[in-house]
Amino acid sequence: MELKKTLVGLEGLKAKGNIEVEITGIENESKNIKPGFMFVAIKGSIEDGHNYIEEAINLGAKVIMVEEGYDIKKIKLPEDVVLIMAPNTRKALAICSCNFYNNPSKKFKLIGITGTKGKTTTTYMIKEILERAGKKVGLIGTIATYINGNKIKDNERTTPESLELQRTFAQMVEEKVEYVVMEVSSQSLKLHRVDGCNFDIAVFTNFSEDHISAKEHTDMKDYFEAKLKLFKMCKTGYVNADDLYAAKVPNLFPESDIQTYGIDNFANLMARDITVTNSYADFRVKLADRTERVKVDIPGRFSVYNALAAISIAKKIGIKEECIKEALLNVKVPGRSEMVDNKKELPIMIDYAHSPESLENILNAAKAYTTGRVICVFGCGGDRDKTKRPVMGEIAGRIADYTIITSDNPRTEEPEKIIEDIQKGIEKTKGKYEVIVNRKEAIKKAIIMANKRDIVILAGKGHEVYQEIKGKKYPFDERKIVKEIIEKNSKQK
Repeated sequence: MELKKTLVGLEGLKAKGNIEVEITGIENESKNIKPGFMFVAIKGSIEDGHNYIEEAINLGAKVIMVEEGYDIKKIKLPEDVVLIMAPNTRKALAICSCNFYNNPSKKFKLIGITGTKGKTTTTYMIKEILERAGKKVGLIGTIATYINGNKIKDNERTTPESLELQRTFAQMVEEKVEYVVMEVSSQSLKLHRVDGCNFDIAVFTNFSEDHISAKEHTDMKDYFEAKLKLFKMCKTGYVNADDLYAAKVPNLFPESDIQTYGIDNFANLMARDITVTNSYADFRVKLADRTERVKVDIPGRFSVYNALAAISIAKKIGIKEECIKEALLNVKVPGRSEMVDNKKELPIMIDYAHSPESLENILNAAKAYTTGRVICVFGCGGDRDKTKRPVMGEIAGRIADYTIITSDNPRTEEPEKIIEDIQKGIEKTKGKYEVIVNRKEAIKKAIIMANKRDIVILAGKGHEVYQEIKGKKYPFDERKIVKEIIEKNSKQK
């Protein structure tokens, strides 16, 4: 493609060289440069891409894009290499990527889900509904990327960098995908990863304090304003009427068609007569021209909100009510309030809760609907924020009826040291607990002591199928481990 065609839509550019030159690819990682590529230098929080310009040129880059203010005297630019200076190279990368891959998001319906919590579960619910209705669906989110029911890859971040995102969209177009549902993080909005995307429907699930740090958002205002960018890119949306911040969105965008869903406050779509147990949630909601009962095999009041968001979109698209009901009954979200089927029919939940807020939320939710005990098995990851360990210990001790402190992903740290940090918090409470360092043995103990009225929550690892110890990842799928423990325990009896 001609370089000038990839630059369409960008303003304030300065160029040195022939912008009609053909480029064969775009990269922001210098190590991936191939002859004929354009290298876009991005200044990140850790690495500065401008330091790798020489490497990119040596690998064959024919175009170098730098950010305004960069001292171009630092580089020796060959005569046949074109130099582009952009006001913001992150934004430029997004727009160039859209152009290079022929704006793939215009060739399917794109549904974006933003919010502090519930993004992952809501995307999976929508995916399940659409697939059950016979649609070809793509999904991009925290856990993985799927195309037409096949997992393409596991993901490291909620929303990919713009170049990877457009490349994936192009692949979805090739696979004739009709709908793409994706998680849209506040960071992706703030850092221009989704610039140029053609969103058809947007959802705002909820908003609470998270991602406030020097490397993320300076304060709650900055965090909220980043979320709002999605609605500046999309004229049709659905928001949670019971969330203080999300409920502001319709008034902030009066020219857009933004509908509401909720439980407590008046909304366009409301759930009534809600029942939540330690293994499911069900409720009444208007589907088509009549009110029907919908059941979701994911316990918790939050599951009702996520389901309402998915139903809102399904109704907009015109999906039949039977498809909606069947999909929500059968949806499984890896590591998000995921109930593990087992021979003993014990309520055993796997959840990714690995922060104080997420652990508190899942334990409080379980406490509200469980008639027996809440048995919590959790640890904290090594080489990560140490200050949260005692906080999480205190939360578990305060809310759970019994806690088993164990190992998570200790990485390069000693598991015992991490556990000691957690104990400092739990000892401030009157909560009953014990320490079992080996995570498999900890899970076994929880299962043996539980009955059908209890709920066992395995928190922290969620969708992960490994345990990282001393720099090496060992297979550790908690679903398989639960079934193996129960199988062995059944034979022994």
